[in-house]
Amino acid sequence: MNNFSQSYEQILKTLREIEPNINFLNQIRILKLSDIELISVALTAEYLSIGSKYQLFRKLPDCLSNRIERSVYNRRRRKLFPYIEKIRAKIANLIVPFEEYFIVDSMPLEVCKLSRSSRAKICRENYETSPNRGYCASQKTHYYGYKLHAVCSLQGVFISFDITKASVHDIHFLKNIKESFNGCTVIADKGYLSAEYQLDLFNESQIKLETPMKKNQHDYKPQSYVFRKTRKRIETLFSQLCDQFSIRRNYAKSFDGFKSRLLTKLTSLTIIQLINFRQGKKINNL
Repeated sequence: MNNFSQSYEQILKTLREIEPNINFLNQIRILKLSDIELISVALTAEYLSIGSKYQLFRKLPDCLSNRIERSVYNRRRRKLFPYIEKIRAKIANLIVPFEEYFIVDSMPLEVCKLSRSSRAKICRENYETSPNRGYCASQKTHYYGYKLHAVCSLQGVFISFDITKASVHDIHFLKNIKESFNGCTVIADKGYLSAEYQLDLFNESQIKLETPMKKNQHDYKPQSYVFRKTRKRIETLFSQLCDQFSIRRNYAKSFDGFKSRLLTKLTSLTIIQLINFRQGKKINNL
């Protein structure tokens, strides 16, 4: 898939096969562009690394651009957030119907430079969802924005994700894992190391948390090579999100717009994996 029309048709065809509904919002007027078509346009734009809406509407074929205005497109896409998430979860379940091992990790999402954080108004319409300052240990840098927490399968399919403020520690995401998963093994890095959380996950949901030990810990044992190698799968996915899907490039001004763009990128990645899966290709050759 190398041009917009071909990619759009392939993605739309796949969506129609897995989602029987054409429209999700209760619209009184007759829509020229259905909701499923709008979602397909958004997913295609993210797959082709088209970041701005101005650039998107320049590349849209006339048969699509004449059926919706740019401002209407933005509003409808934000309202479709819960339905896009249901579609993403359904696609992930088709690729990975059953799994016993998962990988958890996080990545920073900067909304603006740290020097501008004190006067920036991006995503600050509500205090509960506003960004703040945080620290990324892997990059050894402070930043201003959010943090993406994600769980993926061994094949590299995102099963669950969440967005928090940058200052929230990785270990707090384990509470969400306890509510969503059961009877499995979760592979994590040293940021999730906690005997208390490890015991709680096992007692509450029979989840075994596999994290490497620190060298200064009592009875230190190196982590198995299989787990160390497996955990790199999610790091590769994050790299693909940064390079091809430009997840760190932010044009959104509100939190609704920010989370909508983020979900669209993750859904676009997942549906391309499904197309590769059905064609017998390696699912992560995007």
